This record gives sequence, C-alpha cells and structure tokens, in this order.
Amino acid sequence: MTSDNPTLDRFNEQLKWYEDHSRQSQICFRGLKVIEIVAAALIPFAAGLMPDPLLIGGLGVIIVVLESVQGLFQFQQNWTNYRSTAEGLKREKYLWLAKAGPYKDPENPNPDSLFAERVEALISTEHSKWIRYQEQAGKGKEQKS
Repeated sequence: MTSDNPTLDRFNEQLKWYEDHSRQSQICFRGLKVIEIVAAALIPFAAGLMPDPLLIGGLGVIIVVLESVQGLFQFQQNWTNYRSTAEGLKREKYLWLAKAGPYKDPENPNPDSLFAERVEALISTEHSKWIRYQEQAGKGKEQKS
C-alpha cells in the first residue's frame, strides 16, 4: 500500500512495525509471566501433596529459565518502548492531518517536511534508547563476571 507521499509511506511502515513488535513483546512477556506464576504456585502445592524433589526442583528451574529468557530478550521493556513510540507516531500524524500544534505555523510553508523530520526524530529517539539500554545491560554483565 504505497501512496504518492514517501513520508507517509515511511510513517505507515514504521507505525505497523512498532505496533506489531509491541504486540508480540506483550504476548511473550505475559505468556512467560503466566507460566512463572503457575509454576511458582505449584511449588508449595506439590511440596505438600507429594514432596518429590525432582518435581519441586523442576518447577524452580522453569521459573529461573523463564525469568532469564525475559531478562535476555527484554519483552516488557520492548513492549512499553515500542508502544510508546507507536503512540507518539500516531499523535504526530493526527497533528499533521489537522494542521495543529507545530503544523499550524503560517510561516512554515512545508508542513510535510516538518512531519518527516519529527517522525524520524521519534524513530531515532527510540533507537537511541534501545542502544543505550543494551550498552547498560552489557556493562552490568561485565561487572558481574
């Protein structure tokens, strides 16, 4: 679905990417958490019903593995960051379409170029946050070893 406006095409592609990845990260995060909660709830139940160290230990292992996967892939962080960026992009489009906010300036002869700059700034900001977070996570791992 392409239009005659490359800025709008880029916008639509990026919005779809952020919405899809936000949804995917949300599903992964919530799925992992539900399994963790169930496994954690089963530990005292299994300990009281049939104190099998393999079962109880296995449930504990599942919890640790799932939490480690969440720590590695950062599903919650990605979900909230991607959702925030998608909402910022939508806001920008609504302002642009309504010629409101920064787009209502009569001295700006080309609101489309301002729209392109602001959309790219939002995308760039999200990328910068992601890179900073990855660097901080890497430093934290280095300090632990």
